[in-house]
Amino acid sequence: MNKQQLASKIWESANQMRSKIEANEYKDYILGFIFYKYLSDKLVAFAEAEEFSAEDFSALTEDDAETVDHFKSNLGYFIAHKHLFSTWLDQTSDFDVADVRDALSAFSRLIHPNHKRLFEGIFKTLETGLSKLGDTAAKQTKAISELLQLIKDIPMDGKQGYDVLGFIYEYLIGMFAANAGKKAGEFYTPHEVSVLMSEVIAHHLKDRKTIQIYDSTSGSGSLLLNIGQAIAKHMGDKDSIKYYAQELKENTYNLTRMNLVMRGILPGNIVTRNADTLEDDWPYFDEQDPVNSYNPLYLDAVVSNPPYSQKWDPLHKEADPRYARFGVAPKSKADYAFLLHDLYHLKPNGIMAIVLPHGVLFRGGEEGVIRKQLIENDHLETVIGLPSNIFFGTGIPTVILVLRQKREGSDVLFVDASKGFAKEGKNNKLRACDIKKITDVVTARATVPGFSRLVPKTELQGESNDYNLNIPRYVDSSEPPESWDLYASMFGGIPLSELDALGDYWKAFPNLRAALFALDGTPYAQPKVDDLAAAVRQHPEVKEFNQAFSRAFDGFKPWLHGELIGKMLTLQVPRQEALICDELFARLAKVGTVPLIDKYQAYQVLDDHWQPIAVDLETLQTEGFAATRVVDPNFVVKKKDGKDVEVQDGWKGRILPFDLVQLAHHKKELDALSKKEAELAKVVAQLEELLDSFSPEDKAKDTFNEAGDKFVAAAVAKEAKESAADAAASGPESYEAKIIKAAQLLAQEKSLKAAIKKDAAALHLKTKATIEALSDEQAYALLESKWLSPLVDELHGLPGLVTARLIAKLQALVEKYRITYADNAREIRHAEEALVGMLGELDGGEFDLKAIEELKTLLAGN
Repeated sequence: MNKQQLASKIWESANQMRSKIEANEYKDYILGFIFYKYLSDKLVAFAEAEEFSAEDFSALTEDDAETVDHFKSNLGYFIAHKHLFSTWLDQTSDFDVADVRDALSAFSRLIHPNHKRLFEGIFKTLETGLSKLGDTAAKQTKAISELLQLIKDIPMDGKQGYDVLGFIYEYLIGMFAANAGKKAGEFYTPHEVSVLMSEVIAHHLKDRKTIQIYDSTSGSGSLLLNIGQAIAKHMGDKDSIKYYAQELKENTYNLTRMNLVMRGILPGNIVTRNADTLEDDWPYFDEQDPVNSYNPLYLDAVVSNPPYSQKWDPLHKEADPRYARFGVAPKSKADYAFLLHDLYHLKPNGIMAIVLPHGVLFRGGEEGVIRKQLIENDHLETVIGLPSNIFFGTGIPTVILVLRQKREGSDVLFVDASKGFAKEGKNNKLRACDIKKITDVVTARATVPGFSRLVPKTELQGESNDYNLNIPRYVDSSEPPESWDLYASMFGGIPLSELDALGDYWKAFPNLRAALFALDGTPYAQPKVDDLAAAVRQHPEVKEFNQAFSRAFDGFKPWLHGELIGKMLTLQVPRQEALICDELFARLAKVGTVPLIDKYQAYQVLDDHWQPIAVDLETLQTEGFAATRVVDPNFVVKKKDGKDVEVQDGWKGRILPFDLVQLAHHKKELDALSKKEAELAKVVAQLEELLDSFSPEDKAKDTFNEAGDKFVAAAVAKEAKESAADAAASGPESYEAKIIKAAQLLAQEKSLKAAIKKDAAALHLKTKATIEALSDEQAYALLESKWLSPLVDELHGLPGLVTARLIAKLQALVEKYRITYADNAREIRHAEEALVGMLGELDGGEFDLKAIEELKTLLAGN
């Protein structure tokens, strides 16, 4: 399984196993055990590297202080053989919850003094929560054993260069957050929001040699890690990034530490603290060495997603250097307290990004005073309005504020990104194209009508705005309301003003409008052609537009082949998508002066295809090109004795899918199988039609019901034999004839099913053998079919989408005014006259007739 499949499998199993335990709590157990497995496997790998034999290591105990200290000095901790994760698995029936308690207790004793801050208490949440896994030791042992079996296959050795562990950890955190309701906000910032903030921060810091980044409300640490990964794309040495994290809730603080440690960050580059950010500022010194460790902590980047509008205690905070300059946030809402804390810890050339509720943009009182000071001192750089319902557990709209300590300009960029998202379940989700568009606009500080605007400070200060930062004041992203032209509604015709609204199309196709619509000297046009769609598609300028796109992308597939397939084992996967994007945008710019093709729509096409390509590349770089020839067992979950059991169901290619290989190498067998499947579908349809033709009396007969409406062949054949003579005399539509036909169809169906099953199994095994015997040249060709062809084909479909959108708009416009009010009035009048005529033919009692006459009078308009 690749990392996505493994993560999905673990989540599905874990979600079933947790039973009645809240998702928010269960995550602490499974993630805690994953972390223990990581530490355990890392220690075993270190022992092997140090050339400890299996016998020597298994005999090593705490009593051998010198050797244990050697492990602790290098790793920061020591785990004895009897407490290893692998030992727990080997114990099988002898394993007990007490083994876990003993191991966690021993771990706490055996932390190196220099790593106390990093490891001390890191398993406290797991240790104290074991009792919640069952009300008896036996139930707890069973629950833990199931957890160990679930996560045992997560690879954690050095060969896994594509960070499977980190991916799975983040995936599980995200899935638990999606199921944790309001509590999710305590530990998780949605991945897409993290990526957006990361890209903005990374652009500012990309040229620095060493970087310090800090999250003042770190949660699970995912936001901090995403920013580190985004910055690392631009740096030669990821070990030049130092991470600072502070978190109030102890169990969440433990998640932060685990997440940072498991991503392979050097222990010396991790500095964490479990404390209240607002009450206890980052300590300027280590209590054990206050003089030599003094550090006011100013950083290159600060990020946070603090709890929204939280109550806090502002008493005496005016003397706190974090708030003395700008003011103290009100006790009912700590949003600006978090913001000022983050700003205080920035270096002069640093940058910060913080997620806050929309209200911080316009609320008055103390918040209005702080906001004014931030604007007057040129700290506020960018305001990004996010879609509502984008965070787990809350539907309120939020904003990302980007601030700096020192900057040359004083203007503020406003971005209304509230309309760009995809619906996913109950939540909205930023797409890759949304993140890319926002990032591009922010880094370029560009004004895009309806999306972003660079606003001068004087406009923010003006009397009409008075430092109110509500985004709609500066960016109008609303869609114009649909209007109806009165004249066209009465007399027909297409208003020229509504045709003018399609100006971008007319600029790109200067003569198309005149080819479609005729002018009569009035402000209204008449359609010239009966088939708008055909006229648009066949117009020379539209054809030239399609040809211009083809010319711009001529050679794109060979270029991709060289960049991806030619360099698959050496390219840097995290950077490669950006490189392809640059080439994609450069080619789109050549298509025409009027950008009818949205480059961000094209980017979304690229990203949709890039995600599975990236997984394949990571696998190939880890396992080598031979992975293209590897076939793995395909496991599925089936019910057995009322329980879900994992069983093998055939095979699947690790990199190359069976269906792709069959199309390329077994087309003849595939077509033959498809032909039989089509024949089977035809037989089944005939059988269903025959069943429907039986009357209720037929279905009540013993022969029919003996097989439960499905005509078991033996029963039907018996009846058919006895009725054959009668059938010949009775004609083709008789009950007996239908029974015979049903028997024949059933026999045909059974035979086809058996043949299909046999042929499919043979083709499956043949495909397995083909994959395992592929030449390098054949594997390259299949990779091109899997990676490049679908991407290039979908990109070449973009001009057609442009044409389809134009046709849809024009057809809607023509249909809008095709039937006038006068036409409707005449139809209504004719219908009323017809109804009056029908009413005159009715008869009834005295009062019925009076009612009919009154209705006729009303319909006649009297």
